[in-house]
Amino acid sequence: MEAFSWRTALVTGVAPAAWGTTYLVSDQLLPPDRPLFAATVRALPAGLVLLALRRRLPTGIWWWRAVALGVCNIGLFFPLIFLAAFHLPGGLAATLQATSPLVVMGLAWGLVNERPGGLRIGAALVGLVGVALLVLRSPGEVDTIGLLAASGSVLVSALGFVLVKRWPAPVDMLTLVSWQLVVGGLVLLPVGVLVEGPPPPVDIPAVGGFLWLGVLGTVVAYACWFHGLSRMPAGAVSLIGLLNPVVGTMLGVLVAGELFGWAQALGMVLVLGGVVAGQPAVASALRRSGRQPTWPQPTWIRTSLDSRPVSVSTTRNRFRPS
Repeated sequence: MEAFSWRTALVTGVAPAAWGTTYLVSDQLLPPDRPLFAATVRALPAGLVLLALRRRLPTGIWWWRAVALGVCNIGLFFPLIFLAAFHLPGGLAATLQATSPLVVMGLAWGLVNERPGGLRIGAALVGLVGVALLVLRSPGEVDTIGLLAASGSVLVSALGFVLVKRWPAPVDMLTLVSWQLVVGGLVLLPVGVLVEGPPPPVDIPAVGGFLWLGVLGTVVAYACWFHGLSRMPAGAVSLIGLLNPVVGTMLGVLVAGELFGWAQALGMVLVLGGVVAGQPAVASALRRSGRQPTWPQPTWIRTSLDSRPVSVSTTRNRFRPS
């Protein structure tokens, strides 16, 4: 079971590793200041292609469930995360996103009766401190729109993830992802046209960026993420999401030449420690190896009053003066 849990965790970790490239790709390759356009192009084409390949539509109550999941996980989350990326320093945006495990744990407790436990809450707090050390710099002028967008993205994604847990899908993960991408893309398309106007010019690097985010950063990532949610506690899965800023920081160091000092190293250790500590296999191992309270065992004797063995404490109670 533990080996299965770690395998599931590794598969789930593909998602935040892919999402960790979003900030760099958005900043370096995509048209600037067009979050709705970027979100639509990331979601809708990939969703339509995937739906054509899977060839299965929702049935019954899954029509409105697919709409709810698509709006939370794609239709609202994508533009909010792009808006935060365009309006906030990457470190501040990532630190705000690192509060997501705590929000997920709170919603999972209320919606699916999943108690997080002290160990997992502690792991989330350690991970949050680690992310702050890893990526947070002097933010300079903080944009209110960016703060609201980052906070909103945390809330809607946490709700969407917990609803995936509450509503076990009757289909495979790729089909579930296709429904959500199409719904989210269709929600985004008219809003993007009304708010941002006609599409901007897209050059070859931008096409490559959209392909990367659409295929690996969306289809593959969400399939792996929902795979984890279907097999692990929501709180444990959300902690794996803290790998996102770790990957983003390493890409910044390797690609953009960003500095990496002792604070970043300590932050990375704390994040990885929090991710590992919050996994079910660790909690199981600690329960097995933890010291159980040792209570004194009663000493059994026979009394002359009856032939049944009784404890010393029982005998004392029996002969206590009235």
